[in-house]
Amino acid sequence: MLKPIFTLLLAFGIYTAASAQTKGNTEFGINVGLNTSTVFTNSGYGYYGYTNPDYRVGFNVGLTADHYFSDRWSLKAKLIYDQKGWNSGYISFNDNSSYATDYKLNYLTIPVMANWHFGRTRNWYLNFGPYIGILLNAKESAKNTDVKPYINNPDGGLAVGIGVKFPIGEGSKFFIEYLGQGGVGDVFKNNFDSSVNNSVSSFNIGITF
Repeated sequence: MLKPIFTLLLAFGIYTAASAQTKGNTEFGINVGLNTSTVFTNSGYGYYGYTNPDYRVGFNVGLTADHYFSDRWSLKAKLIYDQKGWNSGYISFNDNSSYATDYKLNYLTIPVMANWHFGRTRNWYLNFGPYIGILLNAKESAKNTDVKPYINNPDGGLAVGIGVKFPIGEGSKFFIEYLGQGGVGDVFKNNFDSSVNNSVSSFNIGITF
């Protein structure tokens, strides 16, 4: 697992360094935030619904690079340590027995999003685009069992966010944002029932410079 993480970090560094050399302004940033995550299912008949009433509460921490092509449009890439999963799930066995448990799935998430800046001072922004999530570890809580071999890796989906920035000094801004993620692939391997997809809402604060 360390090798792909190192490769991703290197790729992120190359991307940000290359962006800094191109025409236009590039903002870098750091953020931390609160995650609320669960899963939704696709029944195969066009119906989507949440499989459980309980959310897992976790956190995220990330690095960002936002390259401007104009005062309204930029391309934003993130590298996020993301705590996902859900509570009040269950595990079933071949003997038809099962028990309730919480799932803790931790990812390295990489969204790449078009970023639209609006408002009189362009301090508000709306972004959207795809993401990929590299699974770092996966456990169920009831018996502290490693379930990573049963979880698909990587995860992928769509991300959408909205935020606002506040200048705090020369070249620096404080920001508050919401970021939502919806998975398009099944969480579980060899799942012959309704597909189970990740769903995450995060509320973040950070600084750009």
